[in-house]
Order: sequence, then structure tokens, then C-alpha cells
Amino acid sequence: MISTSTGTRSESFGAAEWGLVSFLALTWGASFLFIDIALDSLSPGVITWLRAALGAAALSLVPAARGSVDSQSWPQIVLLGFTWIAVPFTLFPLAQQWIDSSLAGILNAAMPLFAAAIAALLLRRLPARIHVAGLLIGFAGVILVTLPSWGEGDNAVLGIGLVLLATLLYGFSVNIAVPLQQAHGALPVVLRAQVIAALATLPFALFGLGDSSFEWAGAGAVFVLGVFGTGVALVVMASLVGRVGASRGGVAIYFIPIVAVILGVVFRDESIAPLSILGMVVVLGGAYLASRREEP
Repeated sequence: MISTSTGTRSESFGAAEWGLVSFLALTWGASFLFIDIALDSLSPGVITWLRAALGAAALSLVPAARGSVDSQSWPQIVLLGFTWIAVPFTLFPLAQQWIDSSLAGILNAAMPLFAAAIAALLLRRLPARIHVAGLLIGFAGVILVTLPSWGEGDNAVLGIGLVLLATLLYGFSVNIAVPLQQAHGALPVVLRAQVIAALATLPFALFGLGDSSFEWAGAGAVFVLGVFGTGVALVVMASLVGRVGASRGGVAIYFIPIVAVILGVVFRDESIAPLSILGMVVVLGGAYLASRREEP
């Protein structure tokens, strides 16, 4: 039930792979901005459920997403619905009650490291040295990008633990998504996983209705989060890891803090520190190394 496989493409990233990475960076990097807007009127439980439900609704409109999957794959798809969507999407809002978003972003950036470690265990094969170096350098760059914002909130062990658990689940999920995507395509797998996540998180949404109200800004933000940040983005991520494997595909996560910082400067009049600019350069270098050809 728990297994992974290598990507179908061992060559260095080409235009298609970098295009998928860019989409994920822009979409998930902007999600912090949209979550802030949505939280002004909606409770975390409602946001989590709407993301899964809207994502599933959007994908159900695509005929290819309604294609059949074999019965043997259903246990893995159910597991994916919980570990990739339902549980992490619930843990992050809970954790950010005790830690600031910058620290949550740093901990989330450990996902490629978790993905590579889990892939090594499941495949019983260590990743190439150049890929390990790229992942470590990229993570160091993420720390530099976010370092100027450290200490802007109250940190707590519980919040850190919840984010690390969510990040570990992300690393686990992209690994089991690889063979599922290769067998059935990303659309049918992600649609079913999102339906399962929507059903699993419905009680949290009902519980949070009393703390929510309708505002056009919040509704628009959660619509974008659901359709693009959850529905389309998870399909893109599944496609990416199916092509290049979980270890190399996880590098897309490193670009999220960069996009979040830039959007904060553009839309929230935030400042950007020189150290953050240096971190962006380091991230790009690490991502380049991690994207190189996967040797046999």
C-alpha cells in the first residue's frame, strides 16, 4: 500500500518541468495572501473545507478527471486524501495560532528534504550527491529569505510540532502520488483525493460556521484558493512528481517564500531586506542543482 517509484523522466528539467514549477511557485506563493484575506471573514475550518470542495468541483468539470481507476488503487487514494489535503490543511491554521507565518513557511520548506528521505527509504536508494547538495542549498536559501522576519510572533513547541507533522505528511504524500499518477494520470487521482478530503473536513466546517460571515473579498479569496491553489495546483504537483520523482519535484516548494515575499512588497507595502535577496539567489542555485539529470 505504501510505495513510490522513480519519475518517468531522468533528464535535467526542461521547459515543461520549469513551467510546472513556476505555476506552483506563483499559485502557492500567493496562497498566503489569499488566506489572510479569507481569514477576515471565514473560520479556518470553513476555509479548509471550501478549498477541498471547490477544488473537487472544479476538477469534476474536466471529463478526463472522471475517468475510472482500478479498485486496487483506492486505498492509496483514500490515504492521499487524508495525508495530502485533509490533515495538513487542518494542521496549518491550528499551528499558526501559536507561531508566526514566517516560521511556518520555513518549516514547510523542509518538505523536499522529507520527500527525499522518504523516497530513499521506499526505493532503498540514496539520491545523487548533486541533488542532495541542491536540496540542502535550497533550504539554506529559504532560511535566508525569511530570516529578517523571524521573531515577529510568539513561538510555541506545539505549533512547531503541528507544522512539522503537516510537512512530513506532504513529503510522504508526494511519494505515494508518483505511482498513482503514472498509472491513472493526475486528474482522476487528485479529484478523488479531494472528494475524500472534503468529506473528512466537513465537520470542521460546520463547527466553524458560527464564526464566519459572508464578504465578497473573503469569498473571492477562498474561490481562488480552492479552484487554483488546491484543485489545479495539486494536479500540477502530481504531474511534476510523476515526471521527475518526489525528490526532485519537491524543489518547487523552495520558491514559495520568494513569491510570498515579493507579493508582500507589491500588495502590502512590506519591505524586503538585502538578506532576503541573497536568499533568493541561493534558492535559485540550489534548485538548479536539484534539477540536474538523474543518473542511473
